[in-house]
Amino acid sequence: MDFRNMQEMYMDIVHRFNKIEASEWKAQGTMIELIKQVGELAKQVMLKEKYYAFSDNDPVIDERLGNEMADVIAQVIRLADYYEIDLEDAFIKARSDEDEYLKSRGV
Repeated sequence: MDFRNMQEMYMDIVHRFNKIEASEWKAQGTMIELIKQVGELAKQVMLKEKYYAFSDNDPVIDERLGNEMADVIAQVIRLADYYEIDLEDAFIKARSDEDEYLKSRGV
């Protein structure tokens, strides 16, 4: 599955959720959800890296870690859709700009 297919897959999910939500999420709701998901990702990283005293070798930590990463990406996709930004093109342009900067610094 390529990135555009991932976007389409998630936006289909969003449109289906819109049918059952109290109101359609706009940028503010999406940002709040993104921040919540980043917090949940941070918690999983803290568990994985054993920052908590009660951390042990949880066999599903990698699955939860991946799930939280995917949730963060999903909210970024949703925000890009809201603002009608082609996220794939934006990503490529941003990385190209970084590449040019690094080349200008000799690396």
